[in-house]
Amino acid sequence: VQLQASGGGLVQPGESLRLSCVISGGSVSTLTVGWFRQAPGKEREFVAAIRGSGGGGSRHYADSVRGRFTISRDNAKKAATLQMNSLKPEDTAVYYCTADRHLILSSIRDFRQYDYWGQGTQVTVSS
Repeated sequence: VQLQASGGGLVQPGESLRLSCVISGGSVSTLTVGWFRQAPGKEREFVAAIRGSGGGGSRHYADSVRGRFTISRDNAKKAATLQMNSLKPEDTAVYYCTADRHLILSSIRDFRQYDYWGQGTQVTVSS
């Protein structure tokens, strides 16, 4: 499985960005797809995840982004997106798209449990 993330950029506080993740290699519908972010000097942190068909496609969010970010997927297009609204300076980080086929629900917030990673895309929120 290969992942290609895109859509990052520089925006002002309160603006929006939409990140995309194109997935190739193997069946997409059974993958849990997640987004993590990492700011300089900080550990990689969970942002959002959407489970595959085995998990009913349920969506999960970090408390810091719930209500502002929306994760979605289109299995036919083999893609996932992260719509980010009302961005704040503290959202500044490199955002990574990730996926795994065998995650259990209790593991989806742990970056160490994901097997497949994209290259990351920079999001900068600054006035």
